[in-house]
Amino acid sequence: MISARSTDRNRQRIGRAGGSPLAVEVPSEPTLVELTRRRNPLLSGAEAHRRARAERSRFAGLGVVDRLLAESGVNEIMINGPGSIWVERNGRLEKLDESLGAGDLDLIIERMLAPLGLQLNRLNPIVDARLPDGSRVNIVAPPLAVDGPVLAVRRFTDHLLPLTAFGPPEVADLLTGIVRSRRSLLIVGATSSGKTTLLNSLSARITAGERIVTIEDTAELRLAGSHVLRLEARPANSEGVGRVSMRQLVTTALRLRPDRLVIGEVRGPEAFDLLLALTAGHAGSLCTCHALDAAAGLRRLQMLASLADADLNPELMRRFVLDAIDVVVQVARRTIPGRLSSRRVVEAVWAVDGPAGSGEHGRDVAGGVGSDGVTLLWRRPPSPQPAESVDARDPGLGRRDG
Repeated sequence: MISARSTDRNRQRIGRAGGSPLAVEVPSEPTLVELTRRRNPLLSGAEAHRRARAERSRFAGLGVVDRLLAESGVNEIMINGPGSIWVERNGRLEKLDESLGAGDLDLIIERMLAPLGLQLNRLNPIVDARLPDGSRVNIVAPPLAVDGPVLAVRRFTDHLLPLTAFGPPEVADLLTGIVRSRRSLLIVGATSSGKTTLLNSLSARITAGERIVTIEDTAELRLAGSHVLRLEARPANSEGVGRVSMRQLVTTALRLRPDRLVIGEVRGPEAFDLLLALTAGHAGSLCTCHALDAAAGLRRLQMLASLADADLNPELMRRFVLDAIDVVVQVARRTIPGRLSSRRVVEAVWAVDGPAGSGEHGRDVAGGVGSDGVTLLWRRPPSPQPAESVDARDPGLGRRDG
């Protein structure tokens, strides 16, 4: 194997010659296969090719990260500084029987960020970016990461899961009816609970030909449909200029004649602009946010919208949120009984009622007056028993006109 020390020597030599420190000349894969077979003539052809690819990736690619991204079952890669490597494989967290030295990890990070025009240093110790294959990468450097650089890569599947992968047929039918009847929908859940995955699956239920504009901080969505426009926010460059915010993208998206807006994750003052769009006629839009249930999700939207410095008192902002969102879907990660792996499921579906005093206020899950402005439509049963639901052809959401 080619060591990180020899790689560093090559990079230094090229740097002194005036070239790019990443522009290392690497033998072709056939050449590496031949060299590998010379060193070990008993290797099979497949194993020789595998080792040659690993050698080439280590020398000019992302090393172990490339290899793990090539495995179909790996969803997330976590490198906890020089040393341990963890992966989520088929819903199960595993520690690999290998480790990375400090030089190898630094080189992987440099090769990740150089093509993206990003820098990681003491002045800019956190980087959130997207790799060419669509994977999302987050890196934290010292001094924030006390034990050395921390790297997390999350890969998103290219294929859409059926809605029945998230719950029984009755909830799949319910969600299909909600999307096709153009209800504005908010998906809530914890980190890695399946919010983006469910959003992708719901897009397959949108009527063919509708013009969809997606807005994301980091592009992760893989929507079904032939008329999808993807917008991605941009951070400032190393000189502190060039930033394009989510708020700017929401405003721009409204000028692109969308039939539906899809916001990958609402996490800042763009919530206010989204609520403006939803109450101004862009029904059927979809978005996600981090929250544990429907009531918490609505409160979070209200809090995020208030960051826009809009001159609205809390009560008016609350009415604004309840007018904009029709349905909240709660997702979660659940351990599969008898196995160490997990799956992402729909936990509950809630209808959002009109503001208190409007005559449209519903009931909360306790059965009393809905102080949180939500009514339970479906909840995953605690035991394998039929769950109560509603007719998906008429979700009974009581959408408010005007």
